[in-house]
Amino acid sequence: MSVLFTFPGQGAQKPGMLHALPSHEETARTLEEAAAALGADPLGLDTPDALRSTVAVQLCLLIAGVATARHLAALDARPAMVAGLSIGAWPAAVAAGVLAFPDVIRLVAFRARSMEEAYPSGHGMTAVTGLAATELEPLVARVRAAGEPVYLANLNGPRQLVIAGSDAGMAHVAALVHAGGAGAKAERLAVAVPSHCELLARQADELAAAVAAVPLCRPRITYISSSVARALFDPAAIGADLARNMARQVQWHDTLRHAWERGARLAVEMPSGSVLTKLTQPVFDGGVAVSCDGASIGDIATLIRAAGE
Repeated sequence: MSVLFTFPGQGAQKPGMLHALPSHEETARTLEEAAAALGADPLGLDTPDALRSTVAVQLCLLIAGVATARHLAALDARPAMVAGLSIGAWPAAVAAGVLAFPDVIRLVAFRARSMEEAYPSGHGMTAVTGLAATELEPLVARVRAAGEPVYLANLNGPRQLVIAGSDAGMAHVAALVHAGGAGAKAERLAVAVPSHCELLARQADELAAAVAAVPLCRPRITYISSSVARALFDPAAIGADLARNMARQVQWHDTLRHAWERGARLAVEMPSGSVLTKLTQPVFDGGVAVSCDGASIGDIATLIRAAGE
């Protein structure tokens, strides 16, 4: 069976997540490369105080994803496909061989700073469960028409959605969701910027110019975009996809379906957390979805190798 590596987005971060990476030469190499690119020790990024910053969050998820994929590769446990949600697309691209890790460290730092500087406070993202997109979209449109910037940002599952926008706009949508009486819930996420909507269009344009200045290679394995829910093979197309995903809706459910249709039957979620694994399990009915959190890297590698036999 084919193996898919999934890389999580913001909200999956945890204090100490870089310190919790298993000791291995590939982990050490990844941390050393990150330190050289940043000019600072990346192990200072995963404290509770540091993780209040979008920059620290995105860099932690990038570093953890790359280090874990490299560690697994050293154990002869490699994927046939990769897909990442939001910032997770960047370590996915490194794992696919599209971009060099030092370049990605600098690009992600630029990405996160531009998002944080544009929206230092008063904005973010809220998860909405229990409603279909066709039910949530009119509520979002109603609030936006009243002057509050709020958008449908992530389609993570048939009834697992995320909105992005101003605090007031999200609170208004949440009130409408809870007033509907259908058991739907709205919960603010640990994300401080309004990702995956037009509020970040200018920042995406600026990042696209920065991406165009670095070398990109054809992927060695299949790279699946969660913005368009299909595989991309042209390096320039992948670069544009990476740069602009911050301002584009996430089609995560359809991305998983595309991976399944391409033959993926084992999905392995990189650190941190298990949210993507829970979203994958209903799609991979008859397959297997596991998270690196809570399992030894050796056991995960054994499972991946067995899948490839």
